[in-house]
Amino acid sequence: MRSESLEFLKTLVNTPSPSGNEARGQRVWLDYVAPYADETYWDAYGNCVAVRNKGGTPRVMLAAHADEIAMTVNYISDEGFIYVRRLGGVDAAITKAQRVCIHAKKGPVKGVVGNVAPHLTKSDGDQKIPKIHDLFIDIGVDSRKEAEKLIRVGDPITLADEFELLRNDLAIARAFDNRIGTFAVAETLRLLAGERELKAEICAVSNIMEEVGLLGARQIAYSLKPDVALVVDVTHATDYPTVSKTQHGDIKIGGGPAITHGGCNHPEVVAQLEGIAKKEHIKLQHEAMSSSSGTDTDVIFWTRGGIPSALISLPNRYMHSPVELVSLKDLKQIPELMSAFCRSIKKGQEFKVRI
Repeated sequence: MRSESLEFLKTLVNTPSPSGNEARGQRVWLDYVAPYADETYWDAYGNCVAVRNKGGTPRVMLAAHADEIAMTVNYISDEGFIYVRRLGGVDAAITKAQRVCIHAKKGPVKGVVGNVAPHLTKSDGDQKIPKIHDLFIDIGVDSRKEAEKLIRVGDPITLADEFELLRNDLAIARAFDNRIGTFAVAETLRLLAGERELKAEICAVSNIMEEVGLLGARQIAYSLKPDVALVVDVTHATDYPTVSKTQHGDIKIGGGPAITHGGCNHPEVVAQLEGIAKKEHIKLQHEAMSSSSGTDTDVIFWTRGGIPSALISLPNRYMHSPVELVSLKDLKQIPELMSAFCRSIKKGQEFKVRI
């Protein structure tokens, strides 16, 4: 991966972007894509769009969600301890004893999620799995009055973990889900910047609030009215202990991007992606789905009577944890695949199921 792209990825991942509070991360994204776009803009709730070859046809939407799972201040006790609600799929069990940052109006406030020492708990029987309302945050104050000088109910909270290279091309971070997606669509726009024969209009989208209900994708897909959409997200790698491949499929870190078959994934769009991957020597992995993918693809594909869509996923170990692990080699191949897809589209091309 080129050094400028890696620095962009690091900055994007390290910039807090909790669901419903994505503005800081969206600013980073817009500043990066602006030189490669004819125009950039954002809507009322902060979905961001960068357009290349404006006026081309068909209109292609390349979409990924900007938000990360997080928590929010729910209650402050008389002693100054902070209790929380989820913003997305936070695992309470692994959130204990973590360092956090509360994003308050006056500036960031450091804290730790409290954890009772084993010496002070009963050793007999199984430990109770904590629920989110069991967690409390200590910010080093001794009263509600003192805490309320720093924070308030509704302030978002993220874990303090940041991007690190592990070894070889593997990296870890708290928020690859789904900053890798917004990175990929931005990089696709960069790869298309010098393309003079482009027929389609390309709309790179960094949308909001996926983790709390696929909300931003519904908004921007409706207003943008694309003719075809490619969605980028993470998927579960299953190449580590205790994960059942018979139940969850066979997806490997380093095995290339994954594409999904069935459901919201339009067969003609998927077929074109497969053909391009073969031509470009990009190895793909394959996933099956039944009723839903759990991604923005689920809501984009039925918008306005049906937008032909396909999901491209990056294998990710330890999803929704502070140590999500991905291959940068796998990641680099996603914008390569999507840019080749955009170049392959003929003027006015339509994607329809063959009957």
